This record gives sequence, C-alpha cells and structure tokens, in this order.
Amino acid sequence: MRLRRIARWRALALVCLVQAPLAQAVPSFGEVRQDFSSSETRVLSREGELLQRVRTDSTVRRGDWVALGDVSAALRTAMLLSEDKRFYEHAGVDWAAVTSAAWGNLWNQRTRGASTISMQLAGLLDGDWRRSSGGRSVVQKVGQTVAAQVLDRRWQKTQILEAYLNLVPFRGELVGIDALSRTLFDKAPHGLDDREAAVAAALVRAPNARAVQVGQRACGVLKEMRRDPKVDCEAVVFFTEVALKKRAFDASEGIAPHFSRIALREARQATSSGTANKPPAAASLRTTLSAPLQRFAVDSLDQHLQALRSSNVQDGAVLVLDNASGEVLAWVGSSGALSQAQAVDAVLAPRQPGSTLKPFLYGQAIAEHKLTAASLIEDSPARIPTASGLYIPQNYDRSFKGWVSVRTALGASLNVPAVRTLVMVGVDDFFDQLVRLGMPMRESGSYFGYSLALGSPDIPLVQLTNAYRALANGGRYSPVAYTRGGKPAFRQAMDAGAAYVVGDMLADTNARVRTFGMDSVLGTRSWAAVKTGTSKDMRDNWAVGWSDRYTVGVWVGNASGEAMHSVSGTSGAAPVWASIMAFLHQGQPSRAPKPPADLRAQWVDFGPAPAGQSGAGFALEARREEWFLAGTAQPRFALDGQATGVDEMVGGRSVAGRSADSTSSAAPPAVRILAPANGTIVAVDPDIPPDRQRLQFVADSASARWRIDGKDVARGARWAWLPWPGRHQVELVNAQGEVLDSIRLEVRGAGVKHSKR
Repeated sequence: MRLRRIARWRALALVCLVQAPLAQAVPSFGEVRQDFSSSETRVLSREGELLQRVRTDSTVRRGDWVALGDVSAALRTAMLLSEDKRFYEHAGVDWAAVTSAAWGNLWNQRTRGASTISMQLAGLLDGDWRRSSGGRSVVQKVGQTVAAQVLDRRWQKTQILEAYLNLVPFRGELVGIDALSRTLFDKAPHGLDDREAAVAAALVRAPNARAVQVGQRACGVLKEMRRDPKVDCEAVVFFTEVALKKRAFDASEGIAPHFSRIALREARQATSSGTANKPPAAASLRTTLSAPLQRFAVDSLDQHLQALRSSNVQDGAVLVLDNASGEVLAWVGSSGALSQAQAVDAVLAPRQPGSTLKPFLYGQAIAEHKLTAASLIEDSPARIPTASGLYIPQNYDRSFKGWVSVRTALGASLNVPAVRTLVMVGVDDFFDQLVRLGMPMRESGSYFGYSLALGSPDIPLVQLTNAYRALANGGRYSPVAYTRGGKPAFRQAMDAGAAYVVGDMLADTNARVRTFGMDSVLGTRSWAAVKTGTSKDMRDNWAVGWSDRYTVGVWVGNASGEAMHSVSGTSGAAPVWASIMAFLHQGQPSRAPKPPADLRAQWVDFGPAPAGQSGAGFALEARREEWFLAGTAQPRFALDGQATGVDEMVGGRSVAGRSADSTSSAAPPAVRILAPANGTIVAVDPDIPPDRQRLQFVADSASARWRIDGKDVARGARWAWLPWPGRHQVELVNAQGEVLDSIRLEVRGAGVKHSKR
C-alpha cells in the first residue's frame, strides 16, 4: 500500500513538471482583452459614430467586451454564489471544495463541483485544459489547477471575474455576458436585475438544459441572493421559459444596413488585394457615410413616404455623393418598416429612369453641335416608323407647346422634343454615351429604339446618380468610392462645355415654368441643377441633381413593381431631394460653377410664334443671355417657314405635313385625317401616367365629325382620345353622315385606368 501511494505521488509530481511550462504560458489580462473580438463588426461613420452592427462571425455570438464596473451588482453576486462562493478567499483553487468533492466521490455522494472561476477561466483560455464530453483527464485537471494558481498570482481578482464573464459560454451560440443580456433580456449588462442575474448564473452550470431545469436552478440561486426560501419558483420557471425564447439581439442593427454590407465587402476586397493602407479592425470599420446626414435622409424619406401611403407608395431610396471624391455620404436602401421588402437594396435595384436620361441626350447633341440651348425644336404630334409599327411619343400633360427652345424642352421635360433630338443624335450613339457615363446597359441601342430618350432601360440609382455627378464635374466620370482616402480616377465622358450648359439649363427655374410652375419644390435657395423622371405606368419616380459640392439621387415607388397612384415628378421623389439638399447647404450656400474657357455668353432674340401656336405673332421666348460652344453662337433664332400638321420622322429628317397656305385653285381639297396615320400601332409611353395619356386626332377641317367603331365621339379639327386596347376604325364624316376619310389603328398594352377621385 505504501509503495502504491509513493508511485501516485511520483506520477503527480511528474505531471506537475510537465504541466508547469504550459501553466507559465498563461497570457496576461491585457493580451486576453486585446485578442477578444466581437462576432459583430461595428460600422462607423466618417465622424466615428456607430451606424450599424453587422454580424461577421456565424459560428459564435459575442457582443462587446464589458468592463466589470459595467456589470450589475446582482449578476456578480449571482455568479459568485452559483460558481465560486470563496472566490475572494482562495488563491485560484478552493482546496476545501476539492476535499469535499473527494469525500463525496469516496462515499458516492453528490456534491457541488470543486472547479473555481479561476480554473474555469484557465480552461477557457487554453483548450488543452477544457472539459470534453468524457470529462477531464488527470493531466488536464492538474494543468488546469496549476494554471488557475498562476492566474491568481498574476491577475487581480477583478480581472479574473471580468474576463470570465466575457468569455464564458451561456447557451447555444451565446458567449459572454453582453451577448446574453442583449439577446435574452434586451438590455445592457449593467441593467440586469436579480431574477435575470439568477437565470444567467443558472445557464453557466447547464447551458443547454431544458428551460424548466434552468428555471429551477435559477430559483435556487435567487433564494440564496434574497435569503428568502419563499421565492415563487413557478414564476421564475415561467420567466425563464419566456426569456430563453427571445432573440432581441438582431444580427444587424442600425441606420445603414445596406451600405454596411457593401462597405465590409469592399474593405475585405481592398485588404485581400493589398490596396488598403491598413486592414480594417475586426471590431470596427470607419466608412465614408456622414452620420448626421444619414439620419436626416432616413427620417426625411420615412416622413414623406408616410404622406404618400394613400397614393400606394411604400418604398424609396436615397443616395448622396461627394462631387470631388465620389465618396458615399448617405445611402438609404429601403424604407425599413414601411416596406414589404426591407432586405432589397433599392439603391442597387435596376429600375426605369424615365426622363432623367434627357440631360445626357441634350448634352450629347450640344457637344456634337447639332443643337444649342437656344435652338428651336418643335413640340407637336410626331409619328416615327419602327419595325413594329409607328412610335408616337406624347407629353406628360398630354398637350403640345409648339416651337420651343432646347432650354425650355429640357426644363419642362417635354417628351416629343427629346425623341426628335434622339433622331438627330442616333440611338446607337446615345447608347454609347450612356455607357461612357457608367450606366450598365444590358442590351443594345437598337433593342430600346427611340424609347431610349424617355428612359426605357433599367438603371440602378447608384449609377444614375454617379452619372449626374459626372455632369457636376464638367463631364468627367469616376467610379463611386465606398472607402475613404482614395484618389478618384477621372476620365472625360462628355464635353465639359456641354455638361456646363446642361447644368445651367437644369438650374433655370424659368425653363421649368411651362410644366412645373413658378412655385415648384425643385426651386432651391442656392444654386442646384435637378431633373425628375417618371417611368412607365408610374412604377418609378425620380429626382436627381447636384449642387457645387454634392450630388443627390432619390427614388420612390414599390419594390414589387406595382404602380403608384397619381404621383407626379414634383410630388414623389422631389420633396425628399429638396429637403436633403437644403440640409446639406444650411450653413454654406451652393455657388454656381464657373464656365469653361471655350464657352461664350451671348444675348439672343427669338422670332415670332407661328399662327396656331399660343402667343402667335409674339416672340417665341423672351430675349436672354445664352451659353454657346465655340462656333455655335448666333444672335437670333426664328422659323424660316411655318408648317402645320403632323411630322413624320424618317431617317433623321423631319418631313413637314401640309403647309398652312397650301390650297388648290381648281377645287376645294378633300377633307382628310392628318393624324394618326392609317395602320398606326399605339403603345403606352414610358413616361406618361396611364390616366393622363390621350391620342391626338387631327383633321384639316374644323367642321369635321369623328366616329370610332361606328359611334360618334367628337367634332372639330382636333380630338384627344383616351386609348383602349384593341383594333379600331376611325372615320371622318360630314353633317350628312357620309364618310370623308377613315383609318385603322391598334392599341397595345394594358387598358387606361381612370384615376379614383
């Protein structure tokens, strides 16, 4: 027996000698604190404010490191009562508890474990001493015991308890008191009361036990804490069952969820490619976003969408870019709780941009010397032959303005002049221009045809806004910057002079009057250029523009693609755009840019309006100073000859209809239908609300009577018809009912719905 005892002590001594070097390798408190990492990355603003928490470690759930002073006294008490009552008395190992456990094992009695908090922490710090499913071996137990005593000598008791609370597993993936308290109790660790603390302490002993068992143990801890044996255990068990079902600590929480994912992805790519100056910290990432601006953009969009709920609008997006650097200053990807698709990032979602493509079209025409800002272009009914029929563009307000300048055509967002301009420029050339400005065009120019002028392709808000930023930078394009500190790589995508003229036109309040009126929300206190747009069937509404320092893009609509109800360019996205632009310049007004050296300013006069147009005989537009590219200036813009009727655009030419004074000396001309042409195929225009589009019928006699599908419908030289799908026969008859002329036409697409009043 004595030899056996000596052999055991020798084996124990040998184990101690082997484990001593491992125990001496116990890290310091500072090293443990520094190596700790949250399972979430804190996405910070450029000012250092917290914008978003994003979970980046799916294997475990850890919150922030919590100092012992920020842990409630109730939790500290519960943990010591449950795990180590003599924590402040022993030197890492509770030998009295070891002795008690040994006697219990000898007599097959169930006793409390002898593992102290220091010993448990040693196991958490080094996996070699961690308990496995089969328990610890003798070697592991000895190593853990030695390491616990080393910890107690080198660390302060408060440091041991603090590290333990931050590293101990509680339940499932939850590790550390911050993750536990925020997940199960939806509060910070300093706010835990005695009942919550008792549940937390009970979970340490049996992390994955059934809720009833955890509750019963928590009740025992609570009795010790309160020194009251009459604690209602049924209430504690019920409270525990409810708490263990909670998941209040969201995987991502904050005001920039969509941009945070992009920023983290860009940071990882920059780090892996070696382009970043310094890898981002595991716990935080400072981004380009401005916290005050992001909060204002979120609130502004939310408030406006609340006001538009009766118009069937639930989604929206906002993007703000710094003109000089291209850095993202605000990124609101959805309307949050108002949306049924919160996870969809509407800043990246391709949508039809409507009239917001017109500035690039006119800019190209000006750059190619095909137009100037003062050039006259006709806003009148037009039919354009295409492979599938006649394309007949119409205006938003279903009326035509006659001859107008390019400045007015763009400012008032007239559709027909834009299509005429596209005929001059060429569909494929304009398509290439959009590609140079960074827009992702998936098809070819011929695929879209002349509807390209009215915004038929799908383009995300981020690329559209950045293309406007190119206009703000004198036609120079550079990609959007998602990280700070980089130098933008500009390339010339549009003539600088043309870009300046386009900006000058979009900033001209007078140019918008014919469509938007004098008191439009688009009028800002300081200089800004802006364009609105509406897509087919009112599914999308846009407002994009820039000041001297910022470019702002706003989209509203429905992620589902459902149409809005009677939302115009100035009632949809424009109010949000205007409020954000005002916020950006509340302390520093925007100043108009300086014109390029090759631009020339000159006063111009306009000739008289032709007969039949509003204001006939008076100047088409008021005398004004206008900007011209070199070699394009002229002092007067007038019509050499006036024509009436309907133009047919053929091969880039405008073929005028019948002249106003064209009469026959032999016999009165036959009364005929001037528009639309026989065989016309009519489709819904991409930029016109369904309840506002009408097809214009024109005859060369004021006494004509109109009949459609055998039914009398109107009288006079002009008639505006609300189209309905199907094939129709239109007849022009005299007072006796005799048919003077007739045509057949087809209307394709959904029926026109009347607005609900």
